[in-house]
Amino acid sequence: MKRRDFVKAAGLAGAAVWAFGNAEISASEKKDDRPNVLFIMTDQQFSDAMSNRIGTEYINTPAMDSLAEHGMNFDRAYCANPICVPSRCSMFTGLYPHQTGVQHNSKTPSFDYKYQCMGKLFRDAGYDTGYVGKWHMNFSEKNSEAHGFDFLATIKGDGNKPEPAIKFLTQKRDKPFLFVFSLMNPHNICQWARGEALPDGAIGDPPAPADCPPKKDNRLPPKNECDIMTLMRKAYHNSRTFPVGDFDDDKWRQYIWAYYRMIEMVDGVMGKVLDALRESGQEENTLVIFVSDHGDCHGAHRFNQKTVFYDEAARVPCIVSFKGITKKGTSDKLVNTGIDLIPTMCDFAGIDIPKDLPGASLKQIAEGKNVSSWRKYTVVSNYMAQGAPVDGVTPSVKGRMVRSEDYKYCVYSQGKQRESLVDMKKDPGEKVNLATNPSYETVLKHHRNMLHQHAERYGDKLALELLDPAYESPPFG
Repeated sequence: MKRRDFVKAAGLAGAAVWAFGNAEISASEKKDDRPNVLFIMTDQQFSDAMSNRIGTEYINTPAMDSLAEHGMNFDRAYCANPICVPSRCSMFTGLYPHQTGVQHNSKTPSFDYKYQCMGKLFRDAGYDTGYVGKWHMNFSEKNSEAHGFDFLATIKGDGNKPEPAIKFLTQKRDKPFLFVFSLMNPHNICQWARGEALPDGAIGDPPAPADCPPKKDNRLPPKNECDIMTLMRKAYHNSRTFPVGDFDDDKWRQYIWAYYRMIEMVDGVMGKVLDALRESGQEENTLVIFVSDHGDCHGAHRFNQKTVFYDEAARVPCIVSFKGITKKGTSDKLVNTGIDLIPTMCDFAGIDIPKDLPGASLKQIAEGKNVSSWRKYTVVSNYMAQGAPVDGVTPSVKGRMVRSEDYKYCVYSQGKQRESLVDMKKDPGEKVNLATNPSYETVLKHHRNMLHQHAERYGDKLALELLDPAYESPPFG
């Protein structure tokens, strides 16, 4: 009997049991053996930036690899929006960014009491709840009644300290826990690109380019690129925030080297926390979910950082690992980490999945079971509001992306050519935009229909506007 059911059913019979001192029954009923949930999140890590994905020649991530050794690696997992706040707000509410109203790094509107947070959902179900690390969400950190995390240690300027996490995990308790460990790196690559001091620790000087990882095969802008994306690249490169416009191939190779060092640094911190979990005797009763809020382009198409729909920014690590329960493997099912993680965690924990959530549980897939049906596409949103003026104009562009089994379709709010279509099976580096190729007209229309279906089902008004044939693109700016 679950703890909440025991409390509900106790009544007079329960009182009698206690009155007669039946210690054996009371102890048995009191124990809550539902699984713990450890949610580990890095910041700005691309899906393939782990040694279990690309080998150990240029990067070594033993902690991440240990999770993959006992879990399912979802190879086609996409964040809901490739920038911090929208992605995190989506993950912690289980809603799409257009539903939360957060599409860029803004602290408004406040989420307090408006949306149910992951922490409150689990606390109300009888879980002990904790959160350590970078926050960057629209729930007020001070309002635990709303966000639901009773143990909270948000870390300013250093999001890679394991001690508060270890303190929480090693506490004695008589009920299961939900614990979020939100790490900062490899986000420090933003500072590295600007030549600034690294907030979470130095990584040393890069070696000669010849001793760094190879230059990216998709380092050039795509052929037939949407004109707004060309303008956005110029706007980014004009900004102090994205000072990579003059990077040559050698500098990009050193950038990738530095990026991998920061991932190794954060992997070391993860390892200490996973060791503490193991030494506490709780590993075999703990579901571990590992994700990142978004990726980093690290030179793809001459972009760094995030916000764009290219896979390096939008596709993220997603490992669901429960030793002895999940199956070691790689899944090609399309996943949206913004909407699918809460249903997955609830499913493992035996908590009713809120009916208003649009996502789906990954539990059966992670356990290696056949799933009779799964989504044929997933939708990602963005709002490219960063950058500096180009010819006196600062672009501010909203978009939607549809990732289907074989293609990626994008549509933007500005530009003469507002659509892109990429054959991800033949062109995983996204080098050629096929949207104006007559041979792909049927495929293009099919993906427009997918986005229209999504927009109608989930009330995405902007997506409907972008698909309207009569929609007039506003001038850049």
